[in-house]
Amino acid sequence: MRDAVIVDAVRTPIGRRRGALSGIHPADLSAHVLESLVERTGLDPAVIDDVVWGCVSQTSEQAGNVARTAILAAGWPESVPGTTVTRACGSSQQALSMAAAAVISGQQDVVVAGGVESMSRVPMGSAAPNGESQPPTVLDRYGVDRFSQGIGAEMMAQKWSLSRTALDEFSLRSHELAAQAADAGAFDGQLAPITGVLEGDEGIRRGGTLESMSALKPAFREDGVIHAGNASQISDGAAALLVMCSQTAAEHGFTPIARVHTAVVAGDDPVIMLTGPIAATAKALERSGLTIGDIGAFEINEAFAPVPLAWQIETGADADRVNPLGGAIAVGHPLGGSGAILMTRLVHHMRNNGIRYGLQSMCEAGGMANATIVERL
Repeated sequence: MRDAVIVDAVRTPIGRRRGALSGIHPADLSAHVLESLVERTGLDPAVIDDVVWGCVSQTSEQAGNVARTAILAAGWPESVPGTTVTRACGSSQQALSMAAAAVISGQQDVVVAGGVESMSRVPMGSAAPNGESQPPTVLDRYGVDRFSQGIGAEMMAQKWSLSRTALDEFSLRSHELAAQAADAGAFDGQLAPITGVLEGDEGIRRGGTLESMSALKPAFREDGVIHAGNASQISDGAAALLVMCSQTAAEHGFTPIARVHTAVVAGDDPVIMLTGPIAATAKALERSGLTIGDIGAFEINEAFAPVPLAWQIETGADADRVNPLGGAIAVGHPLGGSGAILMTRLVHHMRNNGIRYGLQSMCEAGGMANATIVERL
């Protein structure tokens, strides 16, 4: 039976909004990780059957199938096709699932999965210029005049009795862990620095305190607990993963990092919107035959601090295994690129620390979530 293995995974440093990467076209940002993947592995890009690329705001410079544009920008042969997919914030995690499915089914042998988002150049929400993409039929079904992830985060904090102090402490932990990882060189093997532009993740802050966080005003409700400090940073970045079956990897002389063990997607309440990782994790564990205790590392996207905290309460996961290198609160969340970025972080962390199983999940607009379990090889 065919499987799907991740031979290598690489990402750009993540840039802050209007920061170091804001001068780079998203197709060129994508091309940078495609080129790096080939340089690192020595693979002839002519053998690649497809490039599956996640991107959320597919408009302006990210319109017109940015996957294909990136292939051409990378100088790859014109014979290499590409497609751009969206599942909101989980777009490039979905890209990996699609790549793995194509390889396992035998329809394709070598696929690159990844994604990009330049939120500096293509602002969040620009694909829905009127601010709301839902028709009255959907809004009326749920008795709301709009869907809001920020309000959903407030609802989560209230439902799971998460205080502002608890959220801010988790956020400070994210920065501290990310800083420790960066200083220890934990990201070095996964980064494709952009020489003269950005060598490491730009959003990590050092020396934050609860007192400094307390000065930040709530962003969505006057009496709320969600603010800029306990939400993910608006960012720019890209990542790419090389996927093939074990036999193909052996034929090319590659030693894979991990195999895609189980990949699922789940739907949940679109109003609170952010609880999907809880349902998706349960579904992935049931389908895989594993337990939460079998998983040695988790990457649960820190869209807002209540997301991983509520997930942790519901799953009973060991807190020390959750986002051990920090997360999007510290490093950033370049929407369509985040799924591939998290998976890149996860598989390198597993390899570096001898961890057998890892699980990644992230909340997605509309109340969905992908969950992917990988096994180190």
